[in-house]
Amino acid sequence: MRHIAIKNLYPDTRMINGESDVRDVNDLAIEIDEDLIQEELVKLQAEYDAQEYARNRASEYPSTGDQLDYIFHNGVAKWKTDIIQPVKDKFPKP
Repeated sequence: MRHIAIKNLYPDTRMINGESDVRDVNDLAIEIDEDLIQEELVKLQAEYDAQEYARNRASEYPSTGDQLDYIFHNGVAKWKTDIIQPVKDKFPKP
């Protein structure tokens, strides 16, 4: 996740040898502010954690094909109450 933090804070750069050598568009070395990186990492982790419910829901829902088949045979209202709402109840938005 550190490379994402670097790209967020220093968008017009490229990383060489992993994250140890960061260069600007003119190929000049950029000195990374580690305090800013740590703050960005905390922010990125908070954003990731806030989306846990969405990741849980995605893994819990049946496949798209199965859902479409359910809608075809039972209708949208039944699909919402039988398939969608139980997952939303199990993994509510924070």
